[in-house]
Amino acid sequence: MSSLTLTLRDSSTMLRRNLLHARRYPSLTLNLLLTPIMLLLLFVYVFGDVMSAGIGGGADRSEYIAYVVPGILMMTIGGTVVGTAVSVSNDMTEGIIARFRTMAIHRGSVLIGHVIGSVLQSVASVALVGAVAVAIGFRSTNATALEWLAAFGLMALVALALTWIAVGMGMVSPNAEAASNNALPLIVLPLISSAFVPVDAMPGWFQPIAEYQPFTPAIETLRGLLLGTEIGHNGWLTVTWCLALSALGYFWSKAVFNRDPK
Repeated sequence: MSSLTLTLRDSSTMLRRNLLHARRYPSLTLNLLLTPIMLLLLFVYVFGDVMSAGIGGGADRSEYIAYVVPGILMMTIGGTVVGTAVSVSNDMTEGIIARFRTMAIHRGSVLIGHVIGSVLQSVASVALVGAVAVAIGFRSTNATALEWLAAFGLMALVALALTWIAVGMGMVSPNAEAASNNALPLIVLPLISSAFVPVDAMPGWFQPIAEYQPFTPAIETLRGLLLGTEIGHNGWLTVTWCLALSALGYFWSKAVFNRDPK
């Protein structure tokens, strides 16, 4: 068989392995998934009227639902990939990676299986949170079929970029707890982005923190695609961030994986 055929075969095997792990041990995924759902319900039903008035939408909860859902969807992706960091750390510390090193398999297939499995889980999690958002009143009446397709591709690209970073974090962590802590910025950064309030409404000293990070342009791009608002330069910024993070995570993970064990 050719090298490409071997890579595809071994990667599909590792993907099945990771999906089986996720199915047999769903508690981590469910715990991470509950966070964005609870935040969505909290901000819509507890703070919705006040937050809507604060962003200029009047005291109308439906206005704030439309605003907050794109941010929650991006937060869902960030939370889901934390489970990937934990899973990779478990593989690194429990000896299975050492076993894989001695087997006649494509070495990159181990990482590829984790990445593809994580992206698929992120897409499924986004679909579930999106269903909850629709159930409580979110509507995207202005989005065309092409914009929906672009929104789906955007979320998959963000999931891919964050997954590679999570894989690197998991590989350098000494245990699962450390991996979870190292990946915490992937949950915290959306909280200090434009997910819940516009950047312009934040204190002046805080605005650069919210603006110059990957989640804010991604959220604004997704918001523009789903709601028909202006995207501006955020689309290019998002693609640039995703490509840079993907490259960084890939080369980081590859270097650690190929490092001789101590």
